[in-house]
This record gives sequence, structure tokens and C-alpha cells, in this order.
Amino acid sequence: MSRLEAVAAFVGVINVVLVARRSIWNYAPGIAMVALYFFVFFQAKLYSDALLQIFFLLIQLYGWWNWVHSPKSDDGVAVEWMTVRMRVVWLVGTVAFAVCWGLVMRTYTDAAAPMIDANIAAFSVAAQLLLSLRRVENWVLWIGVDVVAIGLFLWRGLAITAGLYAVFLAISAVGLVSWIRRASPGAAA
Repeated sequence: MSRLEAVAAFVGVINVVLVARRSIWNYAPGIAMVALYFFVFFQAKLYSDALLQIFFLLIQLYGWWNWVHSPKSDDGVAVEWMTVRMRVVWLVGTVAFAVCWGLVMRTYTDAAAPMIDANIAAFSVAAQLLLSLRRVENWVLWIGVDVVAIGLFLWRGLAITAGLYAVFLAISAVGLVSWIRRASPGAAA
């Protein structure tokens, strides 16, 4: 399975580099990556992450459509800040979803790490949705997801994927700084 994991990781790096650059071309490698990672995570019994790839496929298609129809700014799509109220609503909703999903996975599956995996899944969903909506805060969530995921993937023997998430972590930090610089003024506090 390591060859499949390596290919998925390679196209994943391309995807995230293009996202950080606010390039609409990020979506083609993003779709390829999530399709491949469905099988990688399923084999590792990380069911929440496997199911998450199906969601990512759908949200990648939506994001691609949304970015095509979004305002452009200098060399990429325009990005914006969330309001404080939006941040609170998203955080509470994400935590509630993570707890509920984790309990379902713990109760009804033989998932290797149901609560941690559910948190990674829930915060990845929120981050991907916010990315599709071009919100700067998506990068903060991705940074948190990457930190937790690195440890989980190392524990499950997915060294290539852990390495990928370390690369994602670095790119996410760069993406956050880049998007902060290019965000329209607003709720950025």
C-alpha cells in the first residue's frame, strides 16, 4: 500500500501548494489525492478519515465551482475574514460534530482511534468548507489538524502520510501568512 500512499502524498503536496497560492488549479490534484487516500485510510482502519475523503471529493467539486465564480484579487481568488460570531458558531458546531461522530465510531466500528480520528475528520470538514468559502481561518484549522494527524498517522504506520502532513503543516503556515496579507479588511481580530 505504500506506493499508493506515496502517489497520494505527492499529488497532495501539489494541491496544498496551489491552495496556498490561491490558484484555482489546486482542485484537480486535490480530487486525485482524496480519491487515493480513501483506500489508504480504509486499509489502515481509519474509517473516519476514509469517509472524510468522500466528503472531500464533493467539497472539492463545490470549491472548484465557487472559486471559478469568485472575485479575483491580484494573482488569485479574493479571500476574506470571518466575523467573530461566525467563528464561534463554526467552532461550537465542529466540536459537537466531532464528539458525536467519535461516539458513533467508538460504538459501532473497530476504528483504531475513534475520538482522535473523529476530531481530525470534523475539523478537516470545517477547514475544507472554510477554504471553499475563501476564509482565512481555514488555515488555522488546518494547522491544528496537521499537528494532531502527524502523531496519529505515525502511530498507525503511515509514515509517508505523516510526512505529508508535516509538509502540509509548513505549507499551511505559509498559506496563513499569505492569506492574511491578501485578505480584505474586516473581522480580522
